[in-house]
Amino acid sequence: MATGNLSRKSGVITGEDVLKLFNYAQEKEFAIPAINVTSSSTVVASLEAARDKKAPIILQMSQGGAAYFAGKGVANDKQQASIAGAVAGAQYIRSIAASYEIPVILHTDHCAKKLLPWLDGMMDADEAYFKEHGEPLFSSHMIDLSEEEVDFNIQTTAKYLKRAAPMKQWLEMEIGITGGEEDGVNNEDVDNNSLYTQPEDILNIHQTLSAISPYFSIAAGFGNVHGVYKPGNVRLHPELLGKHQAHVKEKSGSKKAKPVYLVFHGGSGSTKGEYKEAISHGVVKVNLDTDLQYAYLTGIRDYVLNKKDYIMAQVGNPDGEDKPNKKYFDPRVWVREGEKTMSKRVQEGLVDFNTADQL
Repeated sequence: MATGNLSRKSGVITGEDVLKLFNYAQEKEFAIPAINVTSSSTVVASLEAARDKKAPIILQMSQGGAAYFAGKGVANDKQQASIAGAVAGAQYIRSIAASYEIPVILHTDHCAKKLLPWLDGMMDADEAYFKEHGEPLFSSHMIDLSEEEVDFNIQTTAKYLKRAAPMKQWLEMEIGITGGEEDGVNNEDVDNNSLYTQPEDILNIHQTLSAISPYFSIAAGFGNVHGVYKPGNVRLHPELLGKHQAHVKEKSGSKKAKPVYLVFHGGSGSTKGEYKEAISHGVVKVNLDTDLQYAYLTGIRDYVLNKKDYIMAQVGNPDGEDKPNKKYFDPRVWVREGEKTMSKRVQEGLVDFNTADQL
């Protein structure tokens, strides 16, 4: 049982509990879906799915998603909307997560070099929260310097891990570019060779970061691409992850069969077989976003199409010219339809990644 050795069984978990959960995931060969949330509505849809499938979940905010949480009308020239939105979203998630009686990892997504002020601002909030509560506001963050030189990537990641270490905060980093486009970062035209991480780089990262803290994971490229593409257009090689694990185990002398906590980015549209093989090689987290955006839309789209004649005016519908339509256009009605279809798709991911029934 995933919560068996956790000090906190439900709500947002941090520090040693995150490490224990990821160790358990590797042992039982499941990965935890990381859901990009942009509102209280998408948070609720995700938490409902995890609760109903008896599974842990990761809720994460991207820089753009965090800004949306603050409101599109807030200036963001210095990342102020993204910082405020991330903190507000984190506080909301912390307030509501325990009600769903599942463990939740509170995470932030890709932070490229140009977005480091966003990460700095969030870690300021983490340190303030830690001073008061003995744990950071966020369970973890992701720093993504995969487009930079390898040495800069590793050394800058190490600098941030040193800042996170006193709080026992997890840090995810990326080496090897994830193709496609997401949240304004476009890697659609990169050289395919850049999509595949080399074992020597994984070893270098592991040795450098292990000397600072055990609380880190690596998103290693094995052909991953953000977005959904036609079958055959994306060539994933999850077997490379097994080679990374073997190389690190041999060179580091680790007693663990899978010494590296790996992350699967660009998961939307991948086959169940690709997920299963990647997870067998120590992947503990799989990002889901594109599929869920579409799933959320479908519930609202279908509602609007089916109820079109009941939402064209506040009064008057096929049942009578004087019939009120409030029960049809109330946002709680049609937004809920999006939550239902998104939640259903999250549940599919929980089954596909073997996360369901782990609690």
